[in-house]
Amino acid sequence: MAIINVVKWNASPDEFVWKYPSDKLTTATRLIVSVSQEAVVVLGGELSGPFGPGTHILDTKNIPILRHLVNVPFGGDTPYSAEVWFVQKTTPLNLLWGTQDPVPLLDPKFNVPVPVRCFGQFGVTVADSVRFLRKLVGTYDTFNTAMLCDHFKGMVQTKVKALVAAEISRSGCSVFEINQNLEALSAALAREIGAAFAEFGVDLVNFYVQSVNFPQDDPAIAALRQSLTKRADMSILGYNYTQERSFDVLQGAAQNEGTAGAIAGAGLGLGLGAAVGGAISPSVTQTVSGVLDTSAPRITCPGCGTQSSAETKFCPECGKALRVVCCGKPLPPGAKFCPECGRDLQKNGD
Repeated sequence: MAIINVVKWNASPDEFVWKYPSDKLTTATRLIVSVSQEAVVVLGGELSGPFGPGTHILDTKNIPILRHLVNVPFGGDTPYSAEVWFVQKTTPLNLLWGTQDPVPLLDPKFNVPVPVRCFGQFGVTVADSVRFLRKLVGTYDTFNTAMLCDHFKGMVQTKVKALVAAEISRSGCSVFEINQNLEALSAALAREIGAAFAEFGVDLVNFYVQSVNFPQDDPAIAALRQSLTKRADMSILGYNYTQERSFDVLQGAAQNEGTAGAIAGAGLGLGLGAAVGGAISPSVTQTVSGVLDTSAPRITCPGCGTQSSAETKFCPECGKALRVVCCGKPLPPGAKFCPECGRDLQKNGD
């Protein structure tokens, strides 16, 4: 293989590291490092550099170890073998992250488990090229943004699950309200995740939680949304859950057959309504209470024997008239003769 006189790298935006494909160098080889790049020379397992932007001659002046490992004399153009690694120092800000599976969390406001998914993006830059090469890149010839995201994916997901749960518990807000606290959540995650990135020579420039959402077809989410919708409706109409249950009891009682069942159901509903602060108006309560009062005057139907209140005009069971008018005045219940004119009511078939 021919001796290399110039070593440089035209990097693509999504690459962090690139290893020069040849190791045949000389003490006259020029290393050209572009802006936002650094280069590291590996010779005999030892790292030299990093070399910043500019042109560098790879001789004993820049790589003193050459004199010991290769026995390079002063002067001349001496060949030797070494690896050259380039490191991109730009800052990609559009790296994406997300939870692979929904995270089951306990909603602190409604005390029900709900599955939560989180998504966002982050930006990084290589702060320590030597540490980055030693601890993360290793023997890879190239290392790009996709490989970095894949390497840190497990750590990011673990941190996100723990911190989202802690933030929801700390704030006491529902998972449906967590999007209001995305800024605080992002800052907390950036602190935790940034420390893990720094161990590999990488600075976390930013970390954003862009969305916390839920699988729309999950039964728990559907049930919770339905409950929240009902609560909103009750709030708008001005009643609570206990009062709603009293309305349900009244409606069920009204659908029962028979006057007694309907009145009893209404009485039960009114009792519940009174317990929660008067869900039903006092006038209705008084009316039904009067109907249920067993001491009130009663009248017996001569046709079927059904008892009704004294004011009832017709039997609710057979339809027979219960109140007869004579001389322009209503007759007392069960009267056989008119108390005004003495008319024989039974004789006239009334």
